[in-house]
Amino acid sequence: MRIKKGDNIKVLSGKERGKTGTVISVDSDRERVAVEGLNLYKKHTRPRRQGEKGQVISVSRPMHASNVMLVCPSCKEATRIGYRTEGERKVRYCKSCNATA
Repeated sequence: MRIKKGDNIKVLSGKERGKTGTVISVDSDRERVAVEGLNLYKKHTRPRRQGEKGQVISVSRPMHASNVMLVCPSCKEATRIGYRTEGERKVRYCKSCNATA
């Protein structure tokens, strides 16, 4: 997968279309990414100890990786990513401005 934890992304489709955020987790087996503050749902939790109250928590639900696109750190636009080798390392680069991402 071309998207990694900590990347800034832009959502291309769905109810969160047009919004940007930071990736907090990546599931490469299911090709899903969870984005901080996007695609939230309410989770009801039970009280764990006596005297504690139950609560409702907002949790980020993962979305499919095909619905998001990486935002290039140098040109600040959502762009496609390519790979090239620089010496012994394999690096990602922005297809529009050719900067390493």
